[in-house]
Amino acid sequence: MSRLARPMTAAVGAVLLMSSMSLAACSGGSDTAATDSSASGAAPAAADVSDATITFIPKQLNNPFSDVMLGGGTKGAEEIGFADNQIVGPLEASSSSQVSFINAEVQAGTNVIVIAANDPDAVCPALKDARDAGSHVVTFDSDAAADCRDLFINQVESKQVALTMLEMVSEQIGGAGNIAILSATATATNQNAWITFMEDEIASNDKYKDIVIVDKVYGDDDDTKSFQEAQGLLQAHPDLDAIVSPTTVGIAATARYLSTSEYKGKVVLTGLGLPNEMRSFVKDGTVTEFALWDPAQLGYVAAYAGAALHSGKITGAVGDTFTAGELGERTVEEGGIVVVGDPVRFNADNIDDYDF
Repeated sequence: MSRLARPMTAAVGAVLLMSSMSLAACSGGSDTAATDSSASGAAPAAADVSDATITFIPKQLNNPFSDVMLGGGTKGAEEIGFADNQIVGPLEASSSSQVSFINAEVQAGTNVIVIAANDPDAVCPALKDARDAGSHVVTFDSDAAADCRDLFINQVESKQVALTMLEMVSEQIGGAGNIAILSATATATNQNAWITFMEDEIASNDKYKDIVIVDKVYGDDDDTKSFQEAQGLLQAHPDLDAIVSPTTVGIAATARYLSTSEYKGKVVLTGLGLPNEMRSFVKDGTVTEFALWDPAQLGYVAAYAGAALHSGKITGAVGDTFTAGELGERTVEEGGIVVVGDPVRFNADNIDDYDF
């Protein structure tokens, strides 16, 4: 049954996002994406999903990082030839905000659900219901518990993200100083893992023994709250040397605050950001260097993983392999994890080479 013909449930409401993002210039491709691709003229797919449906559930709609990621997912779904693909989700990244959307997809009989979990515990029961009902569940960007999903599409190894951020902030503050972290939600599995790895590395590596994390705050991936949290950090810690924000919303909001404040050029800001959002702050001297990966590739690989699961080409077992379109072969690693690629460090020398 076409899901465009099904009654719109109260759980889903009217929150659908028409996504027209493309893969970054560095990864190729610029196809237009939409929430329904039944008329797509995509090339023949390696996996037969011509009768299957796929739905993407981001942490929140209208989030710049998610928009790029969803654009890649929709591009992949169209290439593969899913009968229908949609994007649904909450407007706020609260812990339980995604549950009603998962439940609605179960009721609709969706074949593949791809989700970036706001809270691994809050979504787990609903994801288990989805799997019990016959859906394949793929998490991307932010994982749920392993027994609640089939695969997790991880941007990079979590420890490598943490080491990259720690290296950048250490280099920019001369290896010593007080730093604070402005993260997304307090329950976000990806950010929490990166922060823990940073803390462990500081505690165990003499190279970072003079770096002290004096505070951790959460902007909930909300621009206004992140801006206020950054302001609060600088007021609470007048001797702060740097802010590390492992979230694209947080780093952009903090950069906006720093750029017009007395702290510009005095307090280092680094973390994870989108080149298009951070370009002006790099060029005006507010930010020296930050990092990220191509978010579109997360969605793109997740779509191909969902197709491989639905068609029976893989089961999610360690060692399973599948081809993710133009990104090539991917292998399932321990814990049901598929890694996409390494982070890229952006600065004045290379930021104009990227468009996402």
